[in-house]
Amino acid sequence: MITLQGKGVSSGIAKGRLSFLKRKSLSVEKRHVDDVEQEIERFNTARQSASDQLDALAATMADKIGEENALLFEIHRIMLEDADYCDPIVEIIKTEKVCAEYAVNTAGSRLAQEFAGMDDEYMKARSIDVYDISKRVIEMLAGKGQGQIDNGDPAILAADDFTPSETAQLDRSKVLALVSRQGAVNSHTAIFARTMGIPAIIGFGEFLSGDLSGKEAALDGETGVLYVDPEPTVISGLDAKAEQARREREILEQARGKPTRAKSGKEMKLYANIGSVRDVDAALAGDAEGVGLFRSEFLYLGRDNYPDEETQYESYRKVVEKMGNRQVIIRTLDIGADKQADYFELPKEDNPALGMRAIRICLTRPDIFKTQLRAIYRASAHGNAAIMFPMIASLDELLRAKNLAKMAREELAAKGAPFKADIPIGIMIETPASAVISDMLAREADFFSIGTNDLTQYTLAIDRQNDSIASFCDPHHEAILRLIKMTCDNAHKAGVWCGICGSLGADIALTKTFVEMGVDELSVEPSRILKLRSVIAAC
Repeated sequence: MITLQGKGVSSGIAKGRLSFLKRKSLSVEKRHVDDVEQEIERFNTARQSASDQLDALAATMADKIGEENALLFEIHRIMLEDADYCDPIVEIIKTEKVCAEYAVNTAGSRLAQEFAGMDDEYMKARSIDVYDISKRVIEMLAGKGQGQIDNGDPAILAADDFTPSETAQLDRSKVLALVSRQGAVNSHTAIFARTMGIPAIIGFGEFLSGDLSGKEAALDGETGVLYVDPEPTVISGLDAKAEQARREREILEQARGKPTRAKSGKEMKLYANIGSVRDVDAALAGDAEGVGLFRSEFLYLGRDNYPDEETQYESYRKVVEKMGNRQVIIRTLDIGADKQADYFELPKEDNPALGMRAIRICLTRPDIFKTQLRAIYRASAHGNAAIMFPMIASLDELLRAKNLAKMAREELAAKGAPFKADIPIGIMIETPASAVISDMLAREADFFSIGTNDLTQYTLAIDRQNDSIASFCDPHHEAILRLIKMTCDNAHKAGVWCGICGSLGADIALTKTFVEMGVDELSVEPSRILKLRSVIAAC
């Protein structure tokens, strides 16, 4: 038996034959061309065909991987039009008088290597996206269309790495699990695997040798261990773990539909975090009592221009209607930092996490902000909606944002548009500043929702996208817990409720602590709700 240790990115147990990914081979040769302009036109034609293909993928893959995830293909399409990608390709064709295939492969490889060499883990993970779009264009130039994966019978699929396109289009009935030599925890491939329920482990390096192809294997996506030619004791242990997980799921189902109440009598609300209209189904299936964080960024990403009021209204309305009487808290625009849209033309910043983002954009571009606010208010006529401002760090910011909300209401009233004028307006507590002055903010906010991811980052001065310093990041740090307690106490003194919508909300090691603090609501991924309800009931 051979035991290999990787990094688990999607949990689950899998057993089967190990099969290395077979891709259509695309030979790229350096071929001289005489007509440079014709070759550039050939590249542009292939690029347009790839773009059309990505448009179709974005539409057809939404049901499989979720609407928010399918936006990746829109982002890939925008990358194909970006001058940083296209100009070097055209320049190689012009200066070296070579075929478009060679130029795309050369320039694409250079750009991918630049991303791979970056310190920021999020940017490093974009390397595979550049490779993905370059491969697609080369396939178009070669006249071979989109390369398909043919891995035959059901197997544990292995590769150097998987592109997002490959992962999204896998035949789930033939893929038992994914294992790769490379990869990143924050990659779209890892996210797709989790969404599709495929166990996945990355980072085996050269230990995942092609010589292992065809051998029987078993793996644990939670621990990141791959067993080749596993011994009977290993198989029985994994079977037992899978059976235990199945029994736990059955037990959790008993909490469905029940109130969330601790032994002390303390009641909490368990809401869902969602990122698109399609995620509502998962929230309802997870037995969410409401939506505590509706990320509105999906309407802004993967586009060439700002979404208009009608587009936003339709999306918000659908979510509010589908949730019925359950509350839907819509977070206003949180573009910036790790979520960029070129048409915003934000300045290049050395540290975008501390730069122009979220409420700062909204307050400096009131027309964009009021468009969104009008859409939310119009949607409020169809159900139980609430507004939440992100990244508030001062009382002045909150007052200015509330004033713009007032202006949006006045504009709708002047048009005679139906809306609810008195829907709750809350804020996210994401900075030490907002936690420290939470007593002041509570006088102007209807509720608080603590974003523990950014609160941890800013309190500890640790970039949460940088894996190289992850060992220094302690989300259970006493400073963070004190800020949460302070915020909760100040909210209750002012008669407003306080929830948590960051990762710590689903951290069962802290659930009892949050119950004792008096936290009123936890908003988490839909799949975590039943587990949390059972944990709270035991507190």
